[in-house]
Amino acid sequence: MSSLPEKNTLTGAEIVASIRWNEAGLVPAVVQDVSSGEVLMVAYMNEESLQRSLESGQTWFWSRSRGELWHKGGTSGNTQAIASIHYDCDSDTLLVKVVPEGPACHTGENSCFYREIPLDKPAVVPGKSQTVSESSDRFAVLGELERVIAEREAERPEGAYTTYLFDKGVDKILKKVGEEASETIIAAKNKDNAELRLEVSDLIYHLLVLLQERKLPLDEILAELSARHERPRRD
Repeated sequence: MSSLPEKNTLTGAEIVASIRWNEAGLVPAVVQDVSSGEVLMVAYMNEESLQRSLESGQTWFWSRSRGELWHKGGTSGNTQAIASIHYDCDSDTLLVKVVPEGPACHTGENSCFYREIPLDKPAVVPGKSQTVSESSDRFAVLGELERVIAEREAERPEGAYTTYLFDKGVDKILKKVGEEASETIIAAKNKDNAELRLEVSDLIYHLLVLLQERKLPLDEILAELSARHERPRRD
């Protein structure tokens, strides 16, 4: 089949017909969280699963092991609402940007790509003294906490404090952020580092809950801090 035009003027049906399916009638689909940019999983689509994805607004794939269509989250509830679908320059790979409802991986991890291969010479992040791996390891707990909070919001397990906060809504979350900020100030004024450590931890947790409620990824906060650090200083 012919490649798609450089600037798309085709209808959805024409695009589906123009995809360069492999010999098994499949095309790889890279699934990405539209908010955080995290790659969640890679699966395969055939023409029917792509059509169902377009029609339903949720991801459908073709299982090569079972030889059947599968609706992501149809059993677990961890569905993926489609924000957009892109195709590459060769028309043989799809990029599906989604709003996930719960973890993408069957292990319970947010992304299927949760295991890292150690590098002898990892790249250095521009403007930072730490390598990518060192930086990731140091702040891994924040990423894990962000993942758990997102999971709690999606699944709302009964009895969980995070569930309670999301059920009560943004006003309750904001109240807790204010309370923890005040307690942090008091601990600092009292010069009690043991208490300060606890209060700052509580504050960070509630801030992450607030960011999740507002659907503002922690990555965007880190990017803003990085951008500020790289700006020329006036002092």
